[in-house]
This record gives sequence, C-alpha cells and structure tokens, in this order.
Amino acid sequence: MANTKFKTGENAPENGKFKVDSLVNGGSASNDNTTIDMEQGEPLPPSPSSNEAAYWVKA
Repeated sequence: MANTKFKTGENAPENGKFKVDSLVNGGSASNDNTTIDMEQGEPLPPSPSSNEAAYWVKA
C-alpha cells in the first residue's frame, strides 16, 4: 500500500499517519507537510494548509 493515494472524503483504509501527496485540483502541496493521525473508517479531511481537496498517502 506504499504509493496508494486516497482522496479527501474517502475513508482511511487503516489506522495510522497520513500526509498530503498532492491537491486534487493539481495545485502544489509543497507547503503542506502536515502528518495527521487517522483511525480506520474516518473520512480523510481537506489539506490542512489550503483547505482544498487533497490526495493522501500513508506516511
């Protein structure tokens, strides 16, 4: 599951830390290096820095 991306609104597939890989609109997520703790089944949030839909990866 190393490079699998999960979109904002999708449920976390497992417990663990996730980080923003890229923004859904194609914008840069380079300022967003936030790592969040998620529980399995919780919906992934928007990017913490831009509040836009994002693709998340397991950190």
